[in-house]
Amino acid sequence: MQGMGGVRNGCIVAHAGANAAKNPVGAMKPCPPWQRFKRFMVLSAMALLLGVSPALAAEEFSFELEEIEKKNLTWGGYAEVMWEHMDINGGGAFRQLDPGDPGAMLDRFSGRLQIDGSYLYKKTSLNWLLKAAGQQDDGGPWSDMADVYEAYASLKPAPAVTASLGKRSYRWGKGYAWNPVGFINRVKDPNNPEEALEGFSTAELDVIKSYSGPLQTVAFTTTLLPVWQGVNEDFGEIDNLNLAAKLYFLYRDTDIDLICYTGNSRTSRYGVDFSRNLAANFEVHGELAYTPDRQTIVLRQDGSLLADGEAAFSYLAGLRYLTENDLTGILEYYHDDGGYSEGEMDLFYQLVVDGENQFLASGLDTLLDKARNMSLRGYGRPQPGRNYLYAKFSQQEPFDILYFTPGLVAIVNLDDHSFSISPEVVYTGFTNWELRLRFSALVGDAFSEYEEKLNSSKLELRLRYFF
Repeated sequence: MQGMGGVRNGCIVAHAGANAAKNPVGAMKPCPPWQRFKRFMVLSAMALLLGVSPALAAEEFSFELEEIEKKNLTWGGYAEVMWEHMDINGGGAFRQLDPGDPGAMLDRFSGRLQIDGSYLYKKTSLNWLLKAAGQQDDGGPWSDMADVYEAYASLKPAPAVTASLGKRSYRWGKGYAWNPVGFINRVKDPNNPEEALEGFSTAELDVIKSYSGPLQTVAFTTTLLPVWQGVNEDFGEIDNLNLAAKLYFLYRDTDIDLICYTGNSRTSRYGVDFSRNLAANFEVHGELAYTPDRQTIVLRQDGSLLADGEAAFSYLAGLRYLTENDLTGILEYYHDDGGYSEGEMDLFYQLVVDGENQFLASGLDTLLDKARNMSLRGYGRPQPGRNYLYAKFSQQEPFDILYFTPGLVAIVNLDDHSFSISPEVVYTGFTNWELRLRFSALVGDAFSEYEEKLNSSKLELRLRYFF
């Protein structure tokens, strides 16, 4: 995916590539944020009008048998454009660790394209998920990516047996925002947990058996995950072959998974999860994971580093409830022994403060470099603490306003009492189009997780077209 360059209305609208600095338009000033936003809104409005036109045309009802026949080739996806405005937290620890200078505010424009599909031929299927994205920040260079998120072949030699080979994404676990037992999952973004995740290259065998009686279904899945040069290198230590297995039961209408992972790329770990509908509109779920030797880098009081290799539990308990007036609520509590305590996070934030003072006094950045290294080794990951509460509420078409869904997402650090809260509205009144407006505020005291983040608030406007 290549960046495009050009000039409109006397300002740069896009500029990328290794030779961008040699382009004579590089001397011009970038578009002001308000002008980019105006152009973005105009383009969005035009796109909406184009999408509405076919929907307004009256069509006679027709029924064709071919429409319900199973097709060998199926595919779909979406294209989207998004504008984000962030207020930078000038006093936050992660602002001090950022080598760039985003200023007091940052506007970002981005676009994404996702295509997924499958082709079925007799007992074999080919499956794929492709994704491309590009973005540009105010005054920054254009950046883009294109990657294969999934590409694997499946063979079904018998009705109860399926084998697959290739790159595929895993979502083991029953949690919505977090998955403690997702040992071979990519980490979700709790603010957007339903977005597609990049997979790993694996070989998998799945066997399933059905019964009559209280035990209705048993399934066994075993997965080989190699980590070699150029293959799954971001999973862990290279030159290893790892094994993950899941034993599934459907017992008295309760879904249960027993999960284990072993290999030298990561430490071994074991887990169990469950989910059950207590009523048609009320579901409960949970996960429990145990790691006998979890490796965590911890900053000590004297400034030294400790490699903590103690056993660690992590677990999640949650529920989903749908009221009679179509209000959906999701609540989850998440605990992670491998996370940092409030005191351990305080030591990290104090290191950043000391590093900033050192830099201002002497120009040295020894302590800031140490803090940056600690951030990469664990302190800077999303939700680095031990105890969290997740809540999501969405109301379908309140007051009979068609195609309109307001919602609210909150993530609370229960140790330092800081939190993020994100009200949003989603409109789907045009066929195949979705418009989402979301505002996120990060609130907390000094030396708390959400008070020390890079930004203090964010406004997002996203327009997505499904095909």
